[in-house]
Amino acid sequence: MVFNSYTFIVFFLIMLGLHNLPFSWKVKKINLLIASYIFYAAWNPPFILLLWLSTVVDFFVGRALYNQENKHKRKLLLVVSLIGNLGMLCFFKYGGFLLENFTHLVNLLGVNYHPAKPNIILPAGISFYTFTTLCYTIDMYKKRSKPVKSILDFSLFVTFFPHLVAGPIVRPPQLVPQFEMPHTATQKQLMQGLLLISLGLFMKVVLADSMLSDPANTVFGAKGPLNTLDAWMGVLAFSGQIFFDFAGYSTCAIGVASCLGFVLPENFLYPYAAVGFSDFWRRWHITLSAWLRDYLYIPLGGNRKGKFRTYINLMITMLLGGLWHGANWTFVVWGALHGLYLWIEKLIQDFRIRLKPEPELVPKPQVVVQGFMAPRFLKKVQSSNFFLALITFFMINVTWVFFRAPDFTSAWRMLTSMFSHVPNGAVLLTTLTIIKVSVIIVLMVIFHWLMRNTRVLTVANKMPWWLLGLIWSAMLILLILSQESSSTFIYFQF
Repeated sequence: MVFNSYTFIVFFLIMLGLHNLPFSWKVKKINLLIASYIFYAAWNPPFILLLWLSTVVDFFVGRALYNQENKHKRKLLLVVSLIGNLGMLCFFKYGGFLLENFTHLVNLLGVNYHPAKPNIILPAGISFYTFTTLCYTIDMYKKRSKPVKSILDFSLFVTFFPHLVAGPIVRPPQLVPQFEMPHTATQKQLMQGLLLISLGLFMKVVLADSMLSDPANTVFGAKGPLNTLDAWMGVLAFSGQIFFDFAGYSTCAIGVASCLGFVLPENFLYPYAAVGFSDFWRRWHITLSAWLRDYLYIPLGGNRKGKFRTYINLMITMLLGGLWHGANWTFVVWGALHGLYLWIEKLIQDFRIRLKPEPELVPKPQVVVQGFMAPRFLKKVQSSNFFLALITFFMINVTWVFFRAPDFTSAWRMLTSMFSHVPNGAVLLTTLTIIKVSVIIVLMVIFHWLMRNTRVLTVANKMPWWLLGLIWSAMLILLILSQESSSTFIYFQF
Protein backbone atom coordinates (compact mmCIF):
# COMPACT_ATOMS: atom_id res chain seq x y z
CA MET A 1 0.00 0.00 0.00
CA VAL A 2 1.45 3.34 -1.02
CA PHE A 3 0.40 6.85 -0.01
CA ASN A 4 -0.33 7.75 -3.64
CA SER A 5 -3.10 5.17 -4.08
CA TYR A 6 -6.87 5.19 -3.68
CA THR A 7 -6.54 2.19 -1.37
CA PHE A 8 -4.48 4.22 1.07
CA ILE A 9 -6.94 7.13 0.98
CA VAL A 10 -9.77 4.78 2.04
CA PHE A 11 -7.50 3.11 4.62
CA PHE A 12 -6.43 6.47 6.06
CA LEU A 13 -9.99 7.83 6.28
CA ILE A 14 -11.10 4.70 8.16
CA MET A 15 -8.15 5.02 10.56
CA LEU A 16 -8.85 8.72 11.07
CA GLY A 17 -12.45 7.92 11.91
CA LEU A 18 -11.57 5.09 14.30
CA HIS A 19 -8.93 7.17 16.03
CA ASN A 20 -11.44 9.92 16.81
CA LEU A 21 -14.17 7.65 18.17
CA PRO A 22 -14.68 7.57 21.97
CA PHE A 23 -12.65 4.38 22.52
CA SER A 24 -10.18 3.89 25.35
CA TRP A 25 -6.56 4.83 24.60
CA LYS A 26 -5.52 1.17 24.74
CA VAL A 27 -8.15 0.22 22.14
CA LYS A 28 -7.01 3.07 19.89
CA LYS A 29 -3.42 1.86 20.12
CA ILE A 30 -4.50 -1.69 19.27
CA ASN A 31 -6.39 -0.28 16.27
CA LEU A 32 -3.25 1.55 15.14
CA LEU A 33 -1.13 -1.58 15.57
CA ILE A 34 -3.55 -3.78 13.61
CA ALA A 35 -3.79 -1.12 10.92
CA SER A 36 0.00 -0.94 10.71
CA TYR A 37 0.22 -4.70 10.16
CA ILE A 38 -2.51 -4.50 7.51
CA PHE A 39 -0.63 -1.64 5.85
CA TYR A 40 2.54 -3.75 5.75
CA ALA A 41 0.72 -6.95 4.72
CA ALA A 42 -0.45 -5.21 1.54
CA TRP A 43 3.05 -5.93 0.09
CA ASN A 44 3.61 -9.48 1.23
CA PRO A 45 1.69 -10.91 4.22
CA PRO A 46 4.24 -13.60 5.24
CA PHE A 47 6.87 -10.92 5.93
CA ILE A 48 4.78 -9.78 8.89
CA LEU A 49 6.42 -12.69 10.71
CA LEU A 50 9.84 -11.10 10.27
CA LEU A 51 8.55 -7.77 11.54
CA TRP A 52 6.88 -9.46 14.50
CA LEU A 53 9.97 -11.56 15.30
CA SER A 54 12.25 -8.49 15.24
CA THR A 55 9.83 -6.62 17.51
CA VAL A 56 9.46 -9.38 20.12
CA VAL A 57 13.16 -10.30 20.27
CA ASP A 58 14.33 -6.70 20.65
CA PHE A 59 11.67 -5.86 23.24
CA PHE A 60 12.78 -8.65 25.61
CA VAL A 61 16.49 -8.43 24.78
CA GLY A 62 16.40 -4.66 25.31
CA ARG A 63 14.82 -5.05 28.75
CA ALA A 64 17.34 -7.72 29.70
CA LEU A 65 20.22 -5.52 28.48
CA TYR A 66 19.11 -2.65 30.68
CA ASN A 67 18.63 -4.77 33.81
CA GLN A 68 21.63 -7.09 33.40
CA GLU A 69 24.67 -6.07 35.47
CA ASN A 70 27.06 -8.78 34.32
CA LYS A 71 29.22 -7.25 31.56
CA HIS A 72 29.78 -10.54 29.72
CA LYS A 73 26.07 -11.41 29.70
CA ARG A 74 25.21 -7.89 28.53
CA LYS A 75 27.64 -8.20 25.61
CA LEU A 76 26.20 -11.61 24.76
CA LEU A 77 22.67 -10.19 24.72
CA LEU A 78 23.79 -7.34 22.47
CA VAL A 79 25.42 -9.84 20.10
CA VAL A 80 22.16 -11.82 19.99
CA SER A 81 20.26 -8.68 18.99
CA LEU A 82 22.86 -7.66 16.40
CA ILE A 83 22.96 -11.13 14.87
CA GLY A 84 19.18 -11.34 14.79
CA ASN A 85 18.65 -7.95 13.17
CA LEU A 86 21.68 -7.70 10.93
CA GLY A 87 21.47 -11.40 10.07
CA MET A 88 17.98 -10.97 8.61
CA LEU A 89 19.04 -7.79 6.83
CA CYS A 90 22.15 -9.43 5.35
CA PHE A 91 20.27 -12.52 4.19
CA PHE A 92 17.35 -10.80 2.52
CA LYS A 93 19.12 -7.71 1.21
CA TYR A 94 22.69 -8.84 0.63
CA GLY A 95 22.44 -12.64 0.26
CA GLY A 96 22.40 -12.62 -3.53
CA PHE A 97 25.02 -9.85 -3.67
CA LEU A 98 27.43 -11.76 -1.39
CA LEU A 99 26.93 -15.02 -3.31
CA GLU A 100 27.51 -13.28 -6.65
CA ASN A 101 30.76 -11.69 -5.47
CA PHE A 102 31.94 -14.92 -3.85
CA THR A 103 31.30 -16.72 -7.15
CA HIS A 104 33.35 -14.14 -9.07
CA LEU A 105 36.17 -14.42 -6.55
CA VAL A 106 36.50 -18.21 -6.59
CA ASN A 107 36.26 -18.28 -10.39
CA LEU A 108 39.12 -15.76 -10.56
CA LEU A 109 41.12 -18.18 -8.40
CA GLY A 110 40.54 -20.95 -10.95
CA VAL A 111 37.63 -22.77 -9.31
CA ASN A 112 34.75 -23.51 -11.66
CA TYR A 113 31.84 -22.66 -9.39
CA HIS A 114 28.43 -21.60 -10.73
CA PRO A 115 25.66 -21.95 -8.11
CA ALA A 116 22.00 -21.38 -8.89
CA LYS A 117 20.86 -17.82 -8.32
CA PRO A 118 18.89 -17.52 -5.08
CA ASN A 119 15.30 -16.37 -5.37
CA ILE A 120 15.23 -13.99 -2.41
CA ILE A 121 12.44 -11.41 -2.13
CA LEU A 122 13.43 -8.23 -0.32
CA PRO A 123 10.92 -7.39 2.46
CA ALA A 124 9.64 -3.81 2.16
CA GLY A 125 11.23 -1.41 4.63
CA ILE A 126 13.58 -3.96 6.25
CA SER A 127 16.49 -1.47 6.26
CA PHE A 128 14.36 1.11 8.04
CA TYR A 129 12.75 -1.01 10.74
CA THR A 130 16.03 -2.84 11.36
CA PHE A 131 17.75 0.47 12.15
CA THR A 132 14.76 1.48 14.29
CA THR A 133 14.99 -1.63 16.49
CA LEU A 134 18.80 -1.62 16.54
CA CYS A 135 18.97 1.86 18.02
CA TYR A 136 16.69 0.66 20.84
CA THR A 137 18.87 -2.28 21.86
CA ILE A 138 22.08 -0.24 21.55
CA ASP A 139 20.54 2.49 23.72
CA MET A 140 19.54 -0.14 26.28
CA TYR A 141 23.09 -1.54 26.27
CA LYS A 142 24.51 1.94 26.91
CA LYS A 143 21.61 2.81 29.28
CA ARG A 144 20.85 6.03 27.42
CA SER A 145 17.15 5.68 28.21
CA LYS A 146 14.83 3.40 30.15
CA PRO A 147 13.25 0.31 28.55
CA VAL A 148 9.74 0.57 27.12
CA LYS A 149 7.32 -0.82 29.68
CA SER A 150 4.58 -2.05 27.37
CA ILE A 151 5.09 -4.46 24.48
CA LEU A 152 2.07 -2.78 22.86
CA ASP A 153 3.85 0.59 22.91
CA PHE A 154 7.07 -0.94 21.64
CA SER A 155 5.28 -2.83 18.85
CA LEU A 156 3.52 0.34 17.79
CA PHE A 157 6.82 2.25 17.90
CA VAL A 158 8.38 -0.25 15.46
CA THR A 159 5.40 -0.72 13.16
CA PHE A 160 3.63 2.69 13.20
CA PHE A 161 2.54 2.75 9.56
CA PRO A 162 3.50 6.32 8.53
CA HIS A 163 7.23 5.68 9.11
CA LEU A 164 7.35 1.88 8.76
CA VAL A 165 8.41 1.40 5.14
CA ALA A 166 10.65 4.38 4.31
CA GLY A 167 11.19 6.38 7.47
CA PRO A 168 11.83 8.80 8.99
CA ILE A 169 14.00 6.52 11.13
CA VAL A 170 12.65 7.19 14.61
CA ARG A 171 14.17 6.52 18.02
CA PRO A 172 12.25 5.45 21.14
CA PRO A 173 12.43 8.83 22.95
CA GLN A 174 10.96 10.52 19.87
CA LEU A 175 7.84 8.37 19.63
CA VAL A 176 7.27 6.01 22.60
CA PRO A 177 6.33 8.82 25.06
CA GLN A 178 3.63 9.88 22.59
CA PHE A 179 2.06 6.41 22.85
CA GLU A 180 1.98 6.49 26.64
CA MET A 181 -0.59 9.29 26.76
CA PRO A 182 -3.78 9.74 24.71
CA HIS A 183 -3.16 11.64 21.47
CA THR A 184 -5.68 13.00 19.02
CA ALA A 185 -5.07 15.80 16.59
CA THR A 186 -6.13 19.34 17.33
CA GLN A 187 -7.82 21.25 14.54
CA LYS A 188 -4.50 22.97 13.79
CA GLN A 189 -2.61 19.64 13.67
CA LEU A 190 -5.26 18.16 11.40
CA MET A 191 -5.14 21.06 8.95
CA GLN A 192 -1.33 21.12 8.97
CA GLY A 193 -1.28 17.36 8.45
CA LEU A 194 -3.66 17.54 5.48
CA LEU A 195 -1.56 20.35 3.98
CA LEU A 196 1.62 18.27 4.34
CA ILE A 197 -0.07 15.22 2.80
CA SER A 198 -1.21 17.35 -0.15
CA LEU A 199 2.28 18.81 -0.55
CA GLY A 200 3.93 15.38 -0.32
CA LEU A 201 1.59 13.87 -2.90
CA PHE A 202 2.11 16.88 -5.17
CA MET A 203 5.88 16.37 -4.96
CA LYS A 204 5.56 12.65 -5.68
CA VAL A 205 2.76 12.46 -8.25
CA VAL A 206 3.06 15.74 -10.15
CA LEU A 207 6.77 16.54 -9.99
CA ALA A 208 8.60 13.22 -9.47
CA ASP A 209 6.36 10.89 -11.47
CA SER A 210 4.59 13.02 -14.07
CA MET A 211 7.34 15.55 -14.83
CA LEU A 212 10.76 14.05 -14.10
CA SER A 213 10.67 10.25 -14.08
CA ASP A 214 10.31 9.81 -17.87
CA PRO A 215 13.36 11.94 -18.89
CA ALA A 216 15.45 10.33 -16.13
CA ASN A 217 14.43 6.80 -17.15
CA THR A 218 14.94 7.56 -20.84
CA VAL A 219 18.48 8.88 -20.37
CA PHE A 220 19.62 6.26 -17.84
CA GLY A 221 18.04 3.51 -19.94
CA ALA A 222 20.08 4.45 -23.04
CA LYS A 223 22.32 1.70 -24.41
CA GLY A 224 24.82 3.99 -26.10
CA PRO A 225 26.61 7.34 -25.72
CA LEU A 226 24.46 10.44 -25.41
CA ASN A 227 24.46 14.03 -26.46
CA THR A 228 25.98 16.09 -23.60
CA LEU A 229 22.85 18.18 -23.07
CA ASP A 230 20.66 15.08 -22.89
CA ALA A 231 23.02 13.42 -20.40
CA TRP A 232 22.95 16.46 -18.09
CA MET A 233 19.19 16.84 -18.39
CA GLY A 234 18.74 13.18 -17.44
CA VAL A 235 20.96 13.51 -14.37
CA LEU A 236 19.28 16.75 -13.30
CA ALA A 237 15.88 15.13 -13.82
CA PHE A 238 16.87 12.27 -11.55
CA SER A 239 18.28 14.72 -9.01
CA GLY A 240 14.88 16.36 -8.83
CA GLN A 241 13.00 13.08 -9.04
CA ILE A 242 14.73 11.44 -6.09
CA PHE A 243 14.30 14.53 -3.94
CA PHE A 244 10.61 15.02 -4.75
CA ASP A 245 9.98 11.28 -4.42
CA PHE A 246 11.70 10.69 -1.08
CA ALA A 247 11.00 14.08 0.49
CA GLY A 248 7.43 13.65 -0.75
CA TYR A 249 7.15 10.37 1.15
CA SER A 250 8.62 11.88 4.32
CA THR A 251 6.30 14.88 4.06
CA CYS A 252 3.29 12.56 3.66
CA ALA A 253 4.46 10.44 6.62
CA ILE A 254 4.80 13.49 8.88
CA GLY A 255 1.43 14.76 7.67
CA VAL A 256 -0.37 11.44 8.28
CA ALA A 257 1.11 11.24 11.79
CA SER A 258 0.05 14.84 12.46
CA CYS A 259 -3.54 14.06 11.45
CA LEU A 260 -3.53 11.35 14.13
CA GLY A 261 -2.01 13.67 16.73
CA PHE A 262 1.61 12.44 16.59
CA VAL A 263 4.86 14.17 15.70
CA LEU A 264 7.58 12.56 13.54
CA PRO A 265 11.06 14.06 13.11
CA GLU A 266 11.95 16.06 10.02
CA ASN A 267 13.83 14.18 7.32
CA PHE A 268 14.65 16.89 4.75
CA LEU A 269 15.63 20.53 5.09
CA TYR A 270 16.12 21.87 1.54
CA PRO A 271 19.29 19.88 0.83
CA TYR A 272 20.00 21.47 -2.56
CA ALA A 273 20.67 24.74 -0.73
CA ALA A 274 23.50 23.10 1.21
CA VAL A 275 26.77 25.03 1.38
CA GLY A 276 29.24 22.16 1.47
CA PHE A 277 28.83 18.42 1.91
CA SER A 278 28.63 18.33 5.71
CA ASP A 279 25.75 20.76 5.35
CA PHE A 280 24.19 18.51 2.69
CA TRP A 281 24.11 15.58 5.08
CA ARG A 282 22.56 17.78 7.76
CA ARG A 283 19.74 18.42 5.30
CA TRP A 284 19.34 15.20 3.27
CA HIS A 285 17.77 12.12 4.92
CA ILE A 286 18.43 13.72 8.29
CA THR A 287 17.35 10.76 10.41
CA LEU A 288 19.69 8.36 8.58
CA SER A 289 22.58 10.84 8.80
CA ALA A 290 22.00 11.22 12.54
CA TRP A 291 21.76 7.42 12.96
CA LEU A 292 25.05 6.83 11.13
CA ARG A 293 26.71 9.58 13.17
CA ASP A 294 25.50 8.36 16.57
CA TYR A 295 25.66 4.59 16.07
CA LEU A 296 28.59 4.23 13.67
CA TYR A 297 30.84 7.29 13.28
CA ILE A 298 31.05 8.21 16.98
CA PRO A 299 31.50 4.60 18.22
CA LEU A 300 34.33 4.22 15.67
CA GLY A 301 36.04 7.12 17.40
CA GLY A 302 34.61 10.06 15.49
CA ASN A 303 37.11 12.90 15.50
CA ARG A 304 38.48 12.09 18.96
CA LYS A 305 41.43 9.90 17.92
CA GLY A 306 43.46 12.15 15.67
CA LYS A 307 43.09 13.45 12.13
CA PHE A 308 44.04 10.21 10.38
CA ARG A 309 41.42 8.20 12.26
CA THR A 310 38.87 10.96 11.64
CA TYR A 311 39.32 10.60 7.87
CA ILE A 312 39.14 6.80 8.09
CA ASN A 313 36.01 6.94 10.24
CA LEU A 314 34.37 9.35 7.80
CA MET A 315 35.06 7.07 4.85
CA ILE A 316 33.90 3.90 6.65
CA THR A 317 30.67 5.65 7.63
CA MET A 318 29.95 6.83 4.09
CA LEU A 319 30.88 3.47 2.53
CA LEU A 320 28.49 1.63 4.83
CA GLY A 321 25.90 4.36 4.29
CA GLY A 322 26.20 3.76 0.55
CA LEU A 323 25.91 -0.01 0.99
CA TRP A 324 22.82 0.50 3.19
CA HIS A 325 21.08 1.96 0.15
CA GLY A 326 21.50 -1.11 -2.02
CA ALA A 327 23.32 -4.36 -2.66
CA ASN A 328 25.40 -3.08 -5.56
CA TRP A 329 28.96 -1.79 -5.89
CA THR A 330 27.61 1.36 -7.53
CA PHE A 331 26.09 2.37 -4.18
CA VAL A 332 29.43 1.75 -2.49
CA VAL A 333 31.10 4.09 -5.01
CA TRP A 334 28.33 6.63 -4.39
CA GLY A 335 29.15 6.49 -0.67
CA ALA A 336 32.89 6.63 -1.40
CA LEU A 337 32.43 9.80 -3.47
CA HIS A 338 30.59 11.44 -0.59
CA GLY A 339 33.36 10.30 1.75
CA LEU A 340 35.93 11.83 -0.62
CA TYR A 341 33.98 15.10 -0.75
CA LEU A 342 33.90 15.22 3.04
CA TRP A 343 37.67 14.55 3.12
CA ILE A 344 38.36 17.44 0.74
CA GLU A 345 36.04 19.72 2.67
CA LYS A 346 37.74 18.87 5.96
CA LEU A 347 41.21 19.35 4.44
CA ILE A 348 40.20 22.82 3.26
CA GLN A 349 38.75 23.66 6.68
CA ASP A 350 41.93 22.47 8.45
CA PHE A 351 44.08 24.44 6.01
CA ARG A 352 42.07 27.61 6.61
CA ILE A 353 42.40 27.15 10.38
CA ARG A 354 46.18 26.85 10.06
CA LEU A 355 46.30 30.03 7.95
CA LYS A 356 44.15 31.95 10.41
CA PRO A 357 46.18 34.71 12.14
CA GLU A 358 46.82 34.60 15.87
CA PRO A 359 43.85 35.97 17.86
CA GLU A 360 45.77 38.97 19.16
CA LEU A 361 46.64 40.05 15.62
CA VAL A 362 43.04 40.03 14.46
CA PRO A 363 41.29 43.37 14.87
CA LYS A 364 37.95 43.23 16.61
CA PRO A 365 35.18 43.13 14.02
CA GLN A 366 32.89 46.12 14.03
CA VAL A 367 29.34 45.17 14.87
CA VAL A 368 27.93 48.30 13.27
CA VAL A 369 29.20 49.54 9.91
CA GLN A 370 28.08 52.44 7.83
CA GLY A 371 24.51 52.11 6.75
CA PHE A 372 25.20 52.06 3.03
CA MET A 373 27.97 49.43 3.50
CA ALA A 374 26.05 46.84 5.57
CA PRO A 375 23.58 45.73 2.86
CA ARG A 376 26.39 45.59 0.30
CA PHE A 377 28.48 43.39 2.61
CA LEU A 378 25.53 41.08 3.32
CA LYS A 379 24.81 40.77 -0.38
CA LYS A 380 28.42 39.73 -1.02
CA VAL A 381 28.18 37.06 1.70
CA GLN A 382 24.84 35.84 0.34
CA SER A 383 26.10 35.66 -3.25
CA SER A 384 29.29 33.90 -2.13
CA ASN A 385 27.29 31.28 -0.22
CA PHE A 386 24.89 30.83 -3.12
CA PHE A 387 27.82 30.21 -5.45
CA LEU A 388 29.17 27.58 -3.03
CA ALA A 389 25.69 26.02 -2.87
CA LEU A 390 25.66 25.75 -6.68
CA ILE A 391 29.08 24.05 -6.63
CA THR A 392 27.80 21.64 -3.98
CA PHE A 393 24.70 20.92 -6.07
CA PHE A 394 26.86 20.31 -9.15
CA MET A 395 29.09 17.83 -7.29
CA ILE A 396 26.08 16.06 -5.77
CA ASN A 397 24.70 15.53 -9.27
CA VAL A 398 27.88 13.68 -10.21
CA THR A 399 27.30 11.23 -7.35
CA TRP A 400 23.69 10.63 -8.46
CA VAL A 401 25.04 8.99 -11.63
CA PHE A 402 26.34 6.05 -9.58
CA PHE A 403 23.19 5.99 -7.45
CA ARG A 404 20.90 5.68 -10.49
CA ALA A 405 23.01 3.74 -12.99
CA PRO A 406 22.43 -0.04 -12.86
CA ASP A 407 26.14 -0.84 -13.39
CA PHE A 408 29.55 0.75 -13.85
CA THR A 409 29.39 0.50 -17.64
CA SER A 410 26.25 2.63 -17.71
CA ALA A 411 27.70 5.04 -15.13
CA TRP A 412 30.92 5.51 -17.11
CA ARG A 413 28.99 6.01 -20.34
CA MET A 414 26.88 8.67 -18.62
CA LEU A 415 29.90 10.48 -17.13
CA THR A 416 31.68 10.40 -20.49
CA SER A 417 28.62 11.91 -22.15
CA MET A 418 28.38 14.60 -19.46
CA PHE A 419 32.00 15.74 -19.46
CA SER A 420 33.18 15.28 -23.03
CA HIS A 421 31.93 15.80 -26.54
CA VAL A 422 30.69 12.47 -27.86
CA PRO A 423 30.53 12.36 -31.68
CA ASN A 424 27.10 11.24 -32.85
CA GLY A 425 25.79 11.08 -29.27
CA ALA A 426 22.14 10.08 -29.19
CA VAL A 427 19.54 12.85 -28.82
CA LEU A 428 16.69 11.34 -26.82
CA LEU A 429 14.90 14.29 -25.24
CA THR A 430 12.62 16.73 -27.01
CA THR A 431 13.10 20.48 -26.73
CA LEU A 432 9.90 20.70 -24.68
CA THR A 433 11.21 18.07 -22.23
CA ILE A 434 14.53 19.91 -21.84
CA ILE A 435 12.70 23.17 -21.13
CA LYS A 436 10.42 21.41 -18.63
CA VAL A 437 13.31 19.81 -16.72
CA SER A 438 15.34 23.05 -16.76
CA VAL A 439 12.47 25.14 -15.38
CA ILE A 440 11.65 22.65 -12.62
CA ILE A 441 15.26 22.24 -11.49
CA VAL A 442 16.02 25.98 -11.53
CA LEU A 443 12.86 26.72 -9.55
CA MET A 444 13.66 23.88 -7.14
CA VAL A 445 17.17 25.22 -6.40
CA ILE A 446 15.89 28.80 -5.97
CA PHE A 447 13.07 27.61 -3.69
CA HIS A 448 15.52 25.59 -1.59
CA TRP A 449 17.78 28.62 -1.23
CA LEU A 450 14.95 30.94 -0.22
CA MET A 451 13.55 28.40 2.27
CA ARG A 452 16.86 27.05 3.63
CA ASN A 453 16.45 28.63 7.08
CA THR A 454 12.74 28.21 7.56
CA ARG A 455 9.97 25.58 7.38
CA VAL A 456 6.95 25.09 5.15
CA LEU A 457 4.49 25.24 8.05
CA THR A 458 6.14 28.40 9.40
CA VAL A 459 5.65 30.11 6.04
CA ALA A 460 2.12 28.71 5.69
CA ASN A 461 1.12 30.05 9.10
CA LYS A 462 2.24 33.55 8.08
CA MET A 463 0.36 33.52 4.76
CA PRO A 464 -3.03 35.21 4.30
CA TRP A 465 -5.72 32.53 4.34
CA TRP A 466 -6.76 33.30 0.77
CA LEU A 467 -3.22 32.93 -0.59
CA LEU A 468 -2.68 29.63 1.22
CA GLY A 469 -6.06 28.48 -0.09
CA LEU A 470 -5.10 29.34 -3.68
CA ILE A 471 -1.77 27.47 -3.45
CA TRP A 472 -3.39 24.47 -1.79
CA SER A 473 -6.18 24.39 -4.39
CA ALA A 474 -3.65 24.60 -7.22
CA MET A 475 -1.75 21.60 -5.83
CA LEU A 476 -4.96 19.57 -5.54
CA ILE A 477 -6.07 20.50 -9.08
CA LEU A 478 -2.67 19.52 -10.50
CA LEU A 479 -2.87 16.24 -8.56
CA ILE A 480 -6.25 15.50 -10.11
CA LEU A 481 -5.11 16.49 -13.62
CA SER A 482 -1.87 14.48 -13.42
CA GLN A 483 -1.68 11.03 -14.85
CA GLU A 484 -2.77 8.41 -12.35
CA SER A 485 0.29 7.40 -10.36
CA SER A 486 0.44 4.41 -8.05
CA SER A 487 4.15 3.73 -8.53
CA THR A 488 6.08 2.89 -5.37
CA PHE A 489 8.45 5.36 -3.83
CA ILE A 490 12.13 4.99 -4.81
CA TYR A 491 13.32 4.35 -1.26
CA PHE A 492 10.96 1.38 -0.82
CA GLN A 493 13.64 -0.73 -2.56
CA PHE A 494 16.16 0.12 0.16
